[in-house]
Amino acid sequence: MAKGPRYRVPFRRRREGKTDYYLRRKLVISGLPRLVARKTLKHMITQIIVARPEGDRTLISAHSKELVQKYGWLGGTGNIPAAYLTGLLIGYKALKANIEKAILDIGLHRPTKGNRVFAVLKGAVDAGLEIPHSEEILPDESRIKGEHIAKYAELLEKTDPERYQRQFSQYLKKNLDPKNLPKHFEEVKNKIISSFEEA
Repeated sequence: MAKGPRYRVPFRRRREGKTDYYLRRKLVISGLPRLVARKTLKHMITQIIVARPEGDRTLISAHSKELVQKYGWLGGTGNIPAAYLTGLLIGYKALKANIEKAILDIGLHRPTKGNRVFAVLKGAVDAGLEIPHSEEILPDESRIKGEHIAKYAELLEKTDPERYQRQFSQYLKKNLDPKNLPKHFEEVKNKIISSFEEA
């Protein structure tokens, strides 16, 4: 371990590998609210946060569980379609709260092309939130709709029905044919859009 009179102990969150302070400084200096996108194995969590001297303040949040509870989403809550819909939801919530611009904060997630945090970004941008980004980093429209999941389900049903039943058991338990996921995605997306247009 480094030591000596000029050695400074890194901040606790840096030591724990939770915060990249170099990146955080750049985000805070931008002066824009941060669209914080975080993923777990089963869920997507999004927040609009502003930095304050006394600590960060969360203005709005959206969780992929809301898709199930309020909009009747029957698919998985941790996949790309769910990430996009969560982004769409936070985008509309932000506009309703008069927040029109933000900057994406993906934390320590790797910036891999087309991953779930960028599906959140795509959803928020489609809702009308202005966020600086490159189009190249966003997932394809087909993946956002869940067409890759539907194609895989169709293939698996033909080649290995037992594995199909096991792998898509949660979908089938909710009476959603995984091959119809793109259609279901469009239905839920329209529900989210219409709920904010009516408000």
